[in-house]
Amino acid sequence: MAKKQKKATPERVPTKHQLSKWQRQMKIRRIVIIAAVVFLAGILSWVGYGYYKDYKSNPLREVVIEVNGVPFTMEYYVNMLDAYTASMNYTVISSYGDYIANMVADGIIDAELLRQGAENLDIEVTAEEIDAKLEEYELPSDRVYRDIISADLLQEKLQEYFDSQLPDTMEQAHVQVMLVESEEVADEVMTKVEAGGNFTVLAEEFSCNSTVEGDLGWLPEELMPNTLIADAAFNITPGEIKTIYDETATKDVGYWLIEVTDKQDDEIKVRAMLLGSETEAEHVKAELVSRNFSSLAEQYSQHESRDEGGELGWLKQGGMGSEAFDQVAFNIPVDEVSEPVKDESVQTTGGYWLVKVIDRGMHQLETEVREGLRDKHLNDWFEEWKEDSTIENMLDEEKKSWAVDRVLEGR
Repeated sequence: MAKKQKKATPERVPTKHQLSKWQRQMKIRRIVIIAAVVFLAGILSWVGYGYYKDYKSNPLREVVIEVNGVPFTMEYYVNMLDAYTASMNYTVISSYGDYIANMVADGIIDAELLRQGAENLDIEVTAEEIDAKLEEYELPSDRVYRDIISADLLQEKLQEYFDSQLPDTMEQAHVQVMLVESEEVADEVMTKVEAGGNFTVLAEEFSCNSTVEGDLGWLPEELMPNTLIADAAFNITPGEIKTIYDETATKDVGYWLIEVTDKQDDEIKVRAMLLGSETEAEHVKAELVSRNFSSLAEQYSQHESRDEGGELGWLKQGGMGSEAFDQVAFNIPVDEVSEPVKDESVQTTGGYWLVKVIDRGMHQLETEVREGLRDKHLNDWFEEWKEDSTIENMLDEEKKSWAVDRVLEGR
């Protein structure tokens, strides 16, 4: 017998009253949710603005230096400034504040570059090594002191690394050099050398560059004073002497041509030009017969007054900072141009190198030469790494001054 089927329960249709009630409930729920979201957003915005306002109002939190994405805040900069000047008194810091501020900023940049570059070479300093140095120097274990010690230790390790890359022997040349002011002096020295004169003794007499003169000993090409000397040292026959003109060479001598145009009590009105050699000074003075002083000064003078035709204005004794200048300027007649006045208190450019090669060949690297090569390779590596790096220094004069004042407040 077939089962009796159940009757389907008719689907209940909400009444208009129920629909209206549900709609009111949903509307109230949406209003509550929206209100809650707006309230929460307001709270977050208020907190965020408060934090932002506090952040912006506290310059110590501002990033002032960034090296390849690594930031350094004003607080770090001030602390480093304080550490660097720990042994300086108030007067020194206030007097040289700008110089010190720049030095510390450069120090932070270089130390971070050193750390990053060393890391690329798998060279690092351990916390234990830093701790030992801090204890040895009796320094606090603050971040800035740890960073200072770390940079010093990295420098030593990098020196060791680049020293290990050097061979024991290299091709070197044993040279003697001197820089003289003119071709005429170079010819005079050559004549004396050919007559048996001692090159090193003659360099002491005639050389006008105190940093590069006499016997340089054995040097590889990399450590020669300049490319002109290096080229001569490794190309001319040992025993020969070569004379080379160098327009960029700096000499510790110059020659004044001075004209006093007026005198008044203890002051004189002067114009002058500074020449690179006695020969040049004599040539320029001879041209004064047909040309005026100002145009010749503009063409030949190496003094900063050249753009004003050599005009120096009214001077008292000592105004030029040169005794040789004063001895002539305050004693010559008005409107008379002096003879060339030699002055070894000034610097001029242009001169003649005399290069004598004693010997050349493979030679042992002496300690001093090895250290010079090591430091050159380290410096070249560092400068190349610095050139390839992204460095942002946001420290303007106002911020540096603020940082210096902050340090001074604590002294």
